[in-house]
Amino acid sequence: MARSSSVRPLFILAGLYDGVLGLAFFFFAPTVFDRFGTTPPNHYGYVHFPALLLLVFALMFFAVASDPRRNRNLIPYGIMLKISYCVVVGWHWLGAGVPWMWKPFFIFDLLFLVAFIWAYRKIRSAR
Repeated sequence: MARSSSVRPLFILAGLYDGVLGLAFFFFAPTVFDRFGTTPPNHYGYVHFPALLLLVFALMFFAVASDPRRNRNLIPYGIMLKISYCVVVGWHWLGAGVPWMWKPFFIFDLLFLVAFIWAYRKIRSAR
């Protein structure tokens, strides 16, 4: 059985991170964009939908944290979320540029990506 002493806190942190971001962008998107001096999209629906997706993923991360071994099958979805964000922001960052506001999220998601891969492998190797 996998020792989940380090896996559980990782997914609690990931759930809190994505949950707080989701709530912030859902309820306070104009304030967030204004505070970071970033031009918002022409309609906040483009922000609200991904914000709600972040809340869905936050719930999934909490499910993984509750029982990492039983919910190991959910970890690849978290990996794909982090890859998706990093590819999109990384591509634009290297190309035409991306507003500064999105860059710290890139760094955090890259770190979570590496940690999720580690956790997935750790749980598998303990079977």
